[in-house]
Amino acid sequence: MMMTSRTRAILIWLLVLTVLLLSACGPKKPKGEIIVYVAAPLSGFQANGGQTVLGGARLMAAQLNKAGGLLGYTVNVVGIDDESDSDVAVEVAEQIKADLQAGKKVIGVVGHYNSGQTLAAMEVYKDLPLIVITPTASEISITQKGYTNFFRVNANDTVQARVDAEFLVNTVGARRVAVAYNDDPYGIGLGKLMAENLRRLGAEVPVELQVAVEQSSFAEEVIKIAEANPEAIFYGGYEIEAPYLRAELVEAGITVPFLASDGAFLAATIDEAAGTAEGIYVSAFGPTPAQAVDKDWIKEYQEVEYRNPDTYSINGYSALAVLSEGIRKAGTVDDVARIAEAIRSLDFDTPIGHISYDAQGDLRDPRIYIFQVRGGEFVQVYPE
Repeated sequence: MMMTSRTRAILIWLLVLTVLLLSACGPKKPKGEIIVYVAAPLSGFQANGGQTVLGGARLMAAQLNKAGGLLGYTVNVVGIDDESDSDVAVEVAEQIKADLQAGKKVIGVVGHYNSGQTLAAMEVYKDLPLIVITPTASEISITQKGYTNFFRVNANDTVQARVDAEFLVNTVGARRVAVAYNDDPYGIGLGKLMAENLRRLGAEVPVELQVAVEQSSFAEEVIKIAEANPEAIFYGGYEIEAPYLRAELVEAGITVPFLASDGAFLAATIDEAAGTAEGIYVSAFGPTPAQAVDKDWIKEYQEVEYRNPDTYSINGYSALAVLSEGIRKAGTVDDVARIAEAIRSLDFDTPIGHISYDAQGDLRDPRIYIFQVRGGEFVQVYPE
């Protein structure tokens, strides 16, 4: 039977309609790519910490992209190395500024890792159309400078000093506490706050010592601490100093309780302490990944990073979660003011804890955790 012109037209129309329906049911083409830089030390003495932040952000991006992206955009997380150096951090910020001026769709920065680099880079970022969320920087003045595009997912050092001092005095029972700290803005600020809080609680601070970042020999400091005869020692600094100080103290017969700040909450503090890490206390901004996430999360992380998550993996993940939730709530990737306003109104949970912000970009309900090294592992002892 001959096909009439009308029948042919109907069949063609049905074929076109079928193709259109199938296209609509298939995966949508992304609107484009949006970039989130992770600015952290990716080489040098703090590389492991920075890489764990980057790994967490990469996992969050992978999950977003698997679910269709962020408002239809593919999220591209790009690591950028600030080398734990404030001058390099400014260069990083200038590079990001140049990328924006070149037309790249940069929506945010997860960073910086350290307070010193964050303070330096924010002098550039504060004038750029992007959101900055630090995963770890805790120095108190960062959120006192009036930045409208800055947030953090961790407690600041006012909270850390208060909790750590109360732990040493009220839980450990120390009445004489030696305070040592490194010589960057984080260490200096935290050391001062710690001494103030100890004295507020009625404890004596017989000695305050400033050491250098990356210092690994402490002969003079150990002598001064021994002369002070403390009942406990607080150290405000990083995993690149704390284990070596601990080892030399123990070698000198000084085995009083030792509490290190969040900067030492990494496996290196245990691994590099020459067998003296057992019993060390370390404060932290969040639980360990093993406590905070399930096996599926850890498996996904391993598939993205080809390694196990470490301390700050959940910080990087949570920081990008905050940015993505803010963008969803604002309904835009282009209006930074609306995104910042949306982030300030967030009220949701992340692996690092509950997220809700005050006007300055600090958490409304910041938490500090304290761990003790037991059997070569960090075991949470506060809160119980």
